[in-house]
Amino acid sequence: MSKIGFVGLGIMGTPMAEHLIKGGHELYLFSIPSIPASTVAAGGKACKSSKEVAQHADIIFIMVPDTPHVAAALFDADGVAAGLSKGKIVVDMSSISPIETKEFAQKIRALGCEYLDAPVSGGQVGAVAASLTIMVGGEPEVFEKVKPLFELMGKNITLVGGTGDGQTAKVANQIIVALTIEAVGEALLFASKAGADPARVRQALMGGFASSRILEVHGERMIKRTFDPGFRIELHQKDLNLALSAGRALGVALPNTATCQELFNACTAHGGKAWDHSGMVRALEMMSNFEVGQKG
Repeated sequence: MSKIGFVGLGIMGTPMAEHLIKGGHELYLFSIPSIPASTVAAGGKACKSSKEVAQHADIIFIMVPDTPHVAAALFDADGVAAGLSKGKIVVDMSSISPIETKEFAQKIRALGCEYLDAPVSGGQVGAVAASLTIMVGGEPEVFEKVKPLFELMGKNITLVGGTGDGQTAKVANQIIVALTIEAVGEALLFASKAGADPARVRQALMGGFASSRILEVHGERMIKRTFDPGFRIELHQKDLNLALSAGRALGVALPNTATCQELFNACTAHGGKAWDHSGMVRALEMMSNFEVGQKG
C-alpha cells in the first residue's frame, strides 16, 4: 500500500481517485470547491489544502482543468510544492501547455522531487471504466515507479518521451478527436438531409473503413441529441488553443484545427460551452438550418 495524494476531484478525477482507493492505497484528497462525499466514503482522507496532501503522500496526482489551475495547485502558498520533501513524485494528469509543463517540472525537481506529465484520453467514460489512455512524459525510472498506479486508472499507458512529451501527445490527440467529430457531424448531417436514417447510416459505417470510436460514441450522441458532458466544449477549446499557439510557435499550419475551433466558438456563442464536444455538430446544423435526425 502506498500513500497517494490526489488534487482535483471533478468528473474525471473522482473516479480516477476512487480506482486508486479500490486498489488498496491510502489516499489523501483536496479539491475546489469541495471534496466529493463519495470519495471520502470510499476511504479517502480529506485535506484542507494541496500542501497538506503533499505532506502526507509520497506520490501526488493532479487533475485540474487548465495550465493556470496546475500552477496554482503546485505553487500557491498552500500548494503542493510547499508540502513536498525530497524523493516525492508529482504526477500532473491535466491537459496543459507542454512549454509550461517543462517549467513546472524544473521547479519541482529543484526541490529534490520528481515530475511526470501524464495527460489522459477517454473522457468520463474511460475514467469510470478505468480504461483511459495515458500519455506520459518524464524519466523512465520514475515512470516505472508510478506505472502500477497508472494501471489502476487506464489500459493504454505509454512513456512517450521526456518532460512535456506527454502533453504534446495529448495535444495531437485532441487535434485528431476534434477533426473526427467534425467529420462525423458532417457525414451524419449530410445523410440525414439526403433522407437517409442517420442511425442506420452510422450502423453501416461502423462496419467499414470509416469506423471509429468517435463514430460509435459521439455519432450516437448526435443522433440521440444527448449533449450533456462527457467532455465539455470549453475544455476542448482550451486544448485547441494549445495546439494553435504551439503551431504558430513551430511554424506548422493547422488549418482544419482552426476550423474546428471556430465551430466550437460558434457553439459557445449559442450558450454551448458546457455541451459535450460532440455538440460541435450543432454549429454545422445551424449553418445548414437542419438537424441530424430531422424529417425533411
